Amino acid sequence: MALTESLANIKGDEPAVSQKADVTDSTTPGQASKESPENPASTEHPAENTTATSATVVGQPKREVIVRKEIIQLENSDDEDEDDGEEGVSEETVGGMLADYPDDSEELELIHSRLTSLTALNLPRFAGFLKKLCLRQNFITVLEPSDFHPLVNLEELDLYDNKMKHLGEALENCSKLGVLDFSFNLLRSVPDTISNLQSLRTIYFVQNKITKIDHLHHFGATLRSLELGGNRIRTIENLDALVNLEELWLGKNKIAKLQNLSHLRSLRILSIQSNRLVKLEGLESLANLEEIYLSHNGILRLEGLDNNLKLRTIDLGSNRIPKIENVSHLGDLEEFWINDNQIPNLHDLTPQLGSLSALQTIYLEGNPCQRDDMANYRRKVMLALPQLSQIDAIYVRKA
Repeated sequence: MALTESLANIKGDEPAVSQKADVTDSTTPGQASKESPENPASTEHPAENTTATSATVVGQPKREVIVRKEIIQLENSDDEDEDDGEEGVSEETVGGMLADYPDDSEELELIHSRLTSLTALNLPRFAGFLKKLCLRQNFITVLEPSDFHPLVNLEELDLYDNKMKHLGEALENCSKLGVLDFSFNLLRSVPDTISNLQSLRTIYFVQNKITKIDHLHHFGATLRSLELGGNRIRTIENLDALVNLEELWLGKNKIAKLQNLSHLRSLRILSIQSNRLVKLEGLESLANLEEIYLSHNGILRLEGLDNNLKLRTIDLGSNRIPKIENVSHLGDLEEFWINDNQIPNLHDLTPQLGSLSALQTIYLEGNPCQRDDMANYRRKVMLALPQLSQIDAIYVRKA
C-alpha cells in the first residue's frame, strides 16, 4: 500500500498558512505497507484511519495539523487466483439444460452457461453415444468421477476457460479420448492422471500456470500436437518419448535455450515465440521441420538451419539479427519473416534468397534498410527478388 499525506483543518486566529508535517512511518523506503487482514475497516472507511498530531510554530498560535493517511490497495499479485465475482446457476436450472437432448446425442455444447458443477446434467445418460463434450467458459472447478467414468466413448473434451486447478481421476475410463483442452485454467503442472489416456492426439494446456513439461512420456505412439503456450516454463525437457509429435507450441513462456529436441524427428511445426532465446541452435535432427516461429526473442544471428531443408516458413521477426545469411540452401522456403531486426541494407537479398524460386513472401519492414530508405525500399526488394508476390503486407503487382 502507498502512503500519501495531506494537511487539513489548520486552526488559529491568524489566516491559515500551510505547514509541512513531519510524519514517521514504519514502512521501509521503497516498499509498500501492508494492511492487516484483521482490520478490513481501514480500507472500507479510510476517513477513520486518521491520526492527529500537533505542530508548533514559533511566534504563532498553536495550530492543530491533521495528517491523513490514505490507504491505496494494490492490484492482486499474479500468484493469487482470479475471482470475477460471478455466480453460477442453480442446480434446478442446470438440470433442465439438457432435458431436450436425446440419449443418443454424440455432441453436447454448454458454452458460457455459468456452470459450477456438472452432476445435475446427468451426463451418464449419454454414455453410450457421447463423443464430444464442450464446456467452454464456465466456472467448473472439479470433475467428478461419477459424471465421467461412464463416458467410455468420449473422444473430445473441451474445458477451455474454467477454474480447474487439478484434474483428478475423473477421466481414467475415457480411453478413447483423443483431444483434451484445458486452456485458460489454473493448472500448475501437467496432470499426471492423464497417463491413462492412451489415445490422446492433441493436448491444449495454453495459458495456465505450468512451470515444467512433464508426464507426457505415455503418449509417444499417439500424440501429434502439444500446446503449452502462455505458461511459466523455463526449460524444454522430457519430450524424448514423443517421437511422433508433429506440432510443438511453447510461445510466451520463459525459455532461454533451444534444447532437448533431437528425438522429435517427426516435428513439422515449432513455435517458441515471445521467450528469451538468444541463439538459433539445437535443430540439427529436425529434418522434417516445415515451419518455425521464433519471433519476439533476442536471437543475435541467423544460423543453425543447415539440416532443415524442408522449411517453408521462417518467422524471426522482432529479434536482433543484423544480417541475412545461411538460408540460401533452403529451396522449399515460401515465407521469410525477418521484420523488426537490425538489418542495415539489402545487399544480401540476391545472394541469399535470389535463387529460391518457391519464395513468395518476405517481411523486412522495421529494419534500418526499410526505415532509412522508405522511398526506394520496396522497388529495390522487387528488383532483387522478382519471384516475390508479397513484400511486407502488400501484394506485388506484376506486369
